[in-house]
Parts: sequence; C-alpha cells; structure tokens
Amino acid sequence: MKLSILMPVYNERTVVERCISQVLAAPVPEDMAREIVMVDDCSTDGTFAILQRLAAAHPEIRLYRHEVNQGKAAAVRTAIGYAEGDFCLIQDADLEYDPAEYPRLLRPLVSGHADAVFGSRYLVGEQTRVLLFWHSVINKTLTLVSNMFCNLNLTDMETCYKAFRTDLLKSIPIRSDRFGFEPEIVMKCAKRKLRVYEVPISYHGRTYEEGKKIGWKDGVKAMGVILHFWLIDDLYSEPYGRGSLNTLTGTPQYISWLIRVLRPHIGDTVLEVGAGIGNIAARMMSRRVLYVAAEKDPLHLHALTNRFLRTPNVTVRRIDPSVDADFDGLDESFDTALALNVLADTPDPDATLASLVRSLKPGGALVALVPQGERRFGTLDRFAGHLRRFDAATFQALAERAGLQVERTIEINRIGVPAWRLYGKALGRTSINKLVLKLFDKSVWLWRHVDKLLPWSGLSLIVVARKK
Repeated sequence: MKLSILMPVYNERTVVERCISQVLAAPVPEDMAREIVMVDDCSTDGTFAILQRLAAAHPEIRLYRHEVNQGKAAAVRTAIGYAEGDFCLIQDADLEYDPAEYPRLLRPLVSGHADAVFGSRYLVGEQTRVLLFWHSVINKTLTLVSNMFCNLNLTDMETCYKAFRTDLLKSIPIRSDRFGFEPEIVMKCAKRKLRVYEVPISYHGRTYEEGKKIGWKDGVKAMGVILHFWLIDDLYSEPYGRGSLNTLTGTPQYISWLIRVLRPHIGDTVLEVGAGIGNIAARMMSRRVLYVAAEKDPLHLHALTNRFLRTPNVTVRRIDPSVDADFDGLDESFDTALALNVLADTPDPDATLASLVRSLKPGGALVALVPQGERRFGTLDRFAGHLRRFDAATFQALAERAGLQVERTIEINRIGVPAWRLYGKALGRTSINKLVLKLFDKSVWLWRHVDKLLPWSGLSLIVVARKK
C-alpha cells in the first residue's frame, strides 16, 4: 500500500522545512510506503527554493508549482491529479496539525470501515491550543450549517486533516479554488453516501500574527459554497462521468425509487454486471447470501474492490458483458442477474444476454433496466454510451431468443420524457442541466405516486424474465 500526502504550500518559508521533516518522519503502517505530492501555489517569499532543495534531497517528494496563485483548493486539486497512492491525506504546510497522528487517521481506512476520515479538533484530543473565541464560533457555526444541509453530524467540517481512499477522491470533482474545498468536499461526500469517520486530533493553531491566512470573508464564502453544492449535484469527475452514471447517481432520490421497484425481484445470490462504482450494489447487497459486483472499467473495478474490501458477502469480479469467456466459472450460479443500462451499451445484446442467462440457475430471474423508446434516441443517449433504445416488443423478442420467459415489465420515469426529448432531440445537448436534475430529484416523492397516470410510456423499462 502507499499513502499520498497532499501538501498545498503558499508563503511558508519560516515553517515549511520543519513541517516537511515531521511529515517524512511520521509513523505509517508497517507495509505502507509514502509519497509527498507538494504543490507550491506561486509562493513569493522564497518558499519554492526551499521546496526545490528538499525535493532534490528526498525521493519521496514530488514537487509541482502553479505559475499563478490560485488558492488552497486549486493546489489540492492539482495534487489529487498526481497522487498515486491507495490513500490520500491532506496536510497543510504549517505546524498546526501533528503528522504523528497519521496512524489514527488511517486506521479506519486501512481496516476497510471508512471511505473518508476527518480529524476533529473538537473531539477530545491529547492537546489543543486555546485560541480566538470568535474564530472557533465561526468554525462551529459553519459546521452546524453544513450538517443541516448535508445531514451529517460532523463536529469539525473545516478541519485540514481529511483522509480518503484515492480512487474515491479522484472521482469527485473539486470546483473551489480557495478555502471552499472543505464545505465542498463534505457536501459531496454526504451526497455520494460515503462512509465518513471522525477521529480526535491535536491542534496547535496559529494566530494571524504567526501567519494564519483564512479570514472572516472566507467564512462568508463557505456559506455560499454550502448552498451552491446543496443545490447542484456535481458529484463525478470526467473519468467516472459517463452520462448514465451521472444521471442515475447524481439523483439519489431517483435511485431510491429505482431500488424500491427492483428489490422485490432480487434473490439471495446476485450477479450485477456494469456495477459502476457500487452505488446500486451498496444498497442491494444487504441480506443477500452472495452479491457479485462485476465491472470492466479499471477505474470502477478499483473503486468496487476498495468499497467492498471488508464486506464478506460481496465479491468483485472483472467481467466485460460483451465477452462470453469472462462469465466462465459462473454457470448456473445465481438466482438473479441484474443488468442496469447494460444491454443498451453492448455491441451484441443477444450474445450478452446469452452469457447472463448461462450464469442463472434454472428458474433464475434476469432483472434488466433498459432505456425505452427507439424513437427517443438522441445526443443524450450517445453521450451516455447507449447504442440503442428498446421498445417492449423488441425486448420481448430478445428475451425469448435467449430462452427467457418475460414475467413482468414495469415502465418507470414517465416524467423524465419531456426533458429527455427537449435536451436530447430538440436541443441536441449532451447533458441535462444539473439544476433541472436537482429539482426532479427533490420532487421524486411526488412523481413516484403519479407516474402511472401520465399518458405516455416511461423513459426506462424494467423487465423481469425467468430462465426456462
């Protein structure tokens, strides 16, 4: 394993060398290597020359520089792009936080219990410097407001010490440039439903005379960041940004609606192909004897492996749905084969369906979600990776050729049809406005109840078919 320590640096010549020496000497788990990914944010006080000297002396340090000052979050964003470790930990280049506490931060990650760990200055730690009252009031107020909007119970949202599984951190787009990183990443962790832990840490804070940079204006901006990312679901970076993934996982209430419909048809042993980064699997795998989450994309496969590292009933396997040989060893193993937006994306749906049927026990069920309406195919489909859309009769014929008996078809999301036609056919767009998606997701509770009353077919078709 490897730990990537991400260090944004700006005008810290008086303390940066001592801080880096502490980071280099910090204890980490026995089998864990470390790298320090350092980004100088266009320092003007001679800090960069010190960093160059240290990087030349220590091969663990990888040094990068912004030619224009952009802010802490921008430096963290650059460092994330260069991180190569299994875990990432953010370390300011001052002496406010103690690198000796790395093991405390890493323990929930290494054990597989957490996706992200925050160090809290307000839980009981070994020691905390007593500093300005109103500064702590502002910090606690921002944490309270953040908790209200993201529905977490953090004690210290603004803490520097945040550690993540690298694959998940790389999948989250960072849009802030200055100190908005903290509320942004917390909101996105909450919306992505990551497993967040807090651990107590020591804090040796600085006064403004000693070099502290964050001010009250940044607190006001943080409020704006909280509101912005509460309204806007901008949750996935481009490598993870398949259109269908954004459309589904960017709307958590819709996902809950979908799972509510799917769950009665899911058996004890499940094979999910095209599992993405595990958002469906995480909600479906409970109470299953065996859940195999299968993917072909290396990024998604890595995310799945880490996400279910300590989940005994979940197995992660590489399967390309279009390659029959990838299903070898799974013959007649499962009660249920789950394929969400898979048959629309594969070059040969007959061959893919035959492979899925081969994995089912006699009498086992295929549960498939496919985009419905061949005439609706447009730019949104192409961006999502769809090669086709289905009508009910087309899918019925496909299922019968594979030796399946269709038991039930369920049309879902009729309310999504007008927006899909507008953006994908009339306007030729490649994505739906995020605010429109947000409004849709917040009103799913209503559409779920009136969906069947709308006089046109659903945007998606769920098919439950039994192996003969």
